[in-house]
Amino acid sequence: MTGIAVCSGTVSSIKSLWETRIKKTIQDLQKQQDLKAGVGRVRHNWEDRIILAKLKEKVVTAEGRVILRIEKEEWKTLPQVLVHFPQLMEWHLHRIGLQTIPRFVSSFENLIVLDLSRNAITEIPKEIGKLTKLRELLVSYNRVQSVPGELGYCQNLEKLELAGNRDLDQLPAEISHLKKLYHLDLSLNQFTEIPESVVSLPALEWLDMGGNRLQSLPHDIHRMEKLHTMWLQRNELEFLPDNICYMPSLDTLVLSNNKLQDIPSMMEDMNNLRFVNFRDNPLTYEVKLSAAPTKSEDDEDDDREMFGRDFMRLYCQEARKRVHAMLNSHSIKRMSNKHVLEFNGRVLTSRRS
Repeated sequence: MTGIAVCSGTVSSIKSLWETRIKKTIQDLQKQQDLKAGVGRVRHNWEDRIILAKLKEKVVTAEGRVILRIEKEEWKTLPQVLVHFPQLMEWHLHRIGLQTIPRFVSSFENLIVLDLSRNAITEIPKEIGKLTKLRELLVSYNRVQSVPGELGYCQNLEKLELAGNRDLDQLPAEISHLKKLYHLDLSLNQFTEIPESVVSLPALEWLDMGGNRLQSLPHDIHRMEKLHTMWLQRNELEFLPDNICYMPSLDTLVLSNNKLQDIPSMMEDMNNLRFVNFRDNPLTYEVKLSAAPTKSEDDEDDDREMFGRDFMRLYCQEARKRVHAMLNSHSIKRMSNKHVLEFNGRVLTSRRS
């Protein structure tokens, strides 16, 4: 009995010893983890301070606006510490390799200009819709594939540039809610038509859709009443709708490098059209302008540009002559079995007996 008691006591002592050692080991490990975490926090704080100091060097004030300007540096992502500059009114971040627009962009309620051109951005976050004071959003030459409908909440947006975004081929219907948007650049993308949301923009004055894959223009294009400049070069347009003649404000129209075969005859009467370019189109008729008189070097408004406004009018006149000639020829054939007599200036016809 005594031996068993001793053995049992020994086991209990060993167990207690191991439990004490394990507890101490756990405590030591916890202290080490806490120490590492503390060091990490200190390091993180120092890194934040370094980044914050670096950002401060990029913040300038011009014309009463606080501007963040970074160019040709490596900033694939923007640090969270940027929120320490809530007074920023403009971001100009060019060629920095930026891959994402941070969702905390919504914290900058005073932003007026967001210029992120020539980066590697793939997405415009939905949070962009919270920037209600934003006037300019410039995201050209990135890799944006779609535009969120929330952009329609930016009621003060006046200028939107999305040129050169590879696979971009659609815009959300909510774009039509941008009542102040007057400048829109969608060039060098994959659009096959002008989106209805663009045609519905009430204040649009300047539109560039050159370098897309447009095959036709909307029949109701004349709804764009304030549009004065339209760039449509390097597309696949084969014809123009007649209603293009009823665009009252249009004064610049570039249609070079398309597949146009004809020019609507009514375009001859578009007196507000100051500049037009039909160069490099497979037009049906060949027309040439007479030699232009010598002009001074300071005269920039060359009305006799080879494929410009005078060319358009001459082409319309030539096309009208050809149509009249064809109709007359057809009429003569129909009357080949009739006699045509003139009497007191009246044309009388009688059938052959």
